[in-house]
Amino acid sequence: MYNPPVDLSFKDLNNVTGAMSEVPRTALRPLKTNSKNKYLSHSFRLSNNNITNLVGLEFMLSNFLAQPSMLGWLDLSFNKITSIDNVLCELKELRVLYLHGNDIWNLNEVNKLGELNYLHTITLHGNGIESIKGYRAHVILALPHLKRMDFSAVTCQERVLANIWCKSLKKVKKEKHDHSKDE
Repeated sequence: MYNPPVDLSFKDLNNVTGAMSEVPRTALRPLKTNSKNKYLSHSFRLSNNNITNLVGLEFMLSNFLAQPSMLGWLDLSFNKITSIDNVLCELKELRVLYLHGNDIWNLNEVNKLGELNYLHTITLHGNGIESIKGYRAHVILALPHLKRMDFSAVTCQERVLANIWCKSLKKVKKEKHDHSKDE
């Protein structure tokens, strides 16, 4: 992950596959390629575009990266993404995922990422879910390996409080369910 990212930010892309015809932005450190002209990077930047979904992401990554299955860092910030596509769960080596500044409104979308065992950093601020009560606690519970969220550390105390919040929420829901049965 120490090579610079393949950078397709600010390309005015409406979809992921639109990146296929683009040339990555040049960085201070040049991108290295293998004999097949695929980039030797484990990082990919698609930020600041108009992407609404991730259809074709795996195909596009395999077009650019020598080892797409080893992608560890993905920046999808400042797009128009409305849901967390299951294709992200196929990126088993993903450690850092930036999704801030999108249009995600359903907090349960985050649960899909729980199977990513190496995901330790995520950004989701600037999405509609940020305004939902218990947002941070929900994300911390859904992503057990998380160390950083929205550019701040996840503390042990936050984990404990998130568990307490979850238990109290379940208790309230059960009481409401039992009360509705009585009526």
